[in-house]
Amino acid sequence: MIEWWQILLITIYAFYQILDELTIVSSAGSPVFAGLVTGLIMGDLTTGLLIGGSMQLTVLGVGTFGGASRIDANSGTVIATAFSVAAGMDPQLALTTLAVPIAALMVYTDILARMSNVFFAHRIDKNIQDHAYRSISINYLSGMIAWGLSRALPIFLALVFGGPFVASLAEAMQHGFLKVIADGLTLAGGVLPALGFAILLRYLPTKRHIAYLILSFSLTAIFITLFGNVAAIGNALDGLLPESLGRSYNSVPMLAMAAIGFAFAYMVYQRSVEGGSAPVAKNTATSVEGEIEDDEL
Repeated sequence: MIEWWQILLITIYAFYQILDELTIVSSAGSPVFAGLVTGLIMGDLTTGLLIGGSMQLTVLGVGTFGGASRIDANSGTVIATAFSVAAGMDPQLALTTLAVPIAALMVYTDILARMSNVFFAHRIDKNIQDHAYRSISINYLSGMIAWGLSRALPIFLALVFGGPFVASLAEAMQHGFLKVIADGLTLAGGVLPALGFAILLRYLPTKRHIAYLILSFSLTAIFITLFGNVAAIGNALDGLLPESLGRSYNSVPMLAMAAIGFAFAYMVYQRSVEGGSAPVAKNTATSVEGEIEDDEL
């Protein structure tokens, strides 16, 4: 059961997140942040981060090229997290049965918001001609309200009226006649992050930097295997000793792998800067950092 105050807070966040994505861009309008906020409100941060992170990876390579609408992964994450916690649904199952379909359906509300803002944009054009500056502000704020309601209203209605349906669906999929279908959807949910990576690699200059891709993958596999085996051996020995060593053995932190990836990215960036610092003319001298030192252009 979702409490009224949880519905209120989630609706307020849904209203704000699209405005943040369009204007402030503080990452508060991203799927992983949506999972974080909804998980905190629902009292299950782990589920929120799992669904949010999975949706973030799923849409990793999806963009709005040409100004086209895209699936709303944030709203899908919010609804999937809320119902997963409330109905006790498996997060992977909620990802495939709720997050992805709802994210796709929210394209239509995105289109409605864009159409509404075209109307307000034309009103602003007329206000500029008439020098009605106060009306410009009013119409601008009206466009923000249209964008916010395009996310907040569907999520509010889903949380208020969709609870019994989702609860019965979760019961049927986890313990009833739909369990076979649920198992297949759960398996598909595990593939979605890999699909997001594949789409991202399709747009990145992978062929040019294939050596870094292979090296990073190999280092990640080696470190995970090495740290995993060391942790297993350490925990086993700690269990055999009469007195515990008083420490825990953890796997390799993802922050360390991210630091290695950042190091490779910085190396590539430095090489591109140095490679693009060719002289502008014959007598133009350039430094190692790419800065022009001579005044002859």
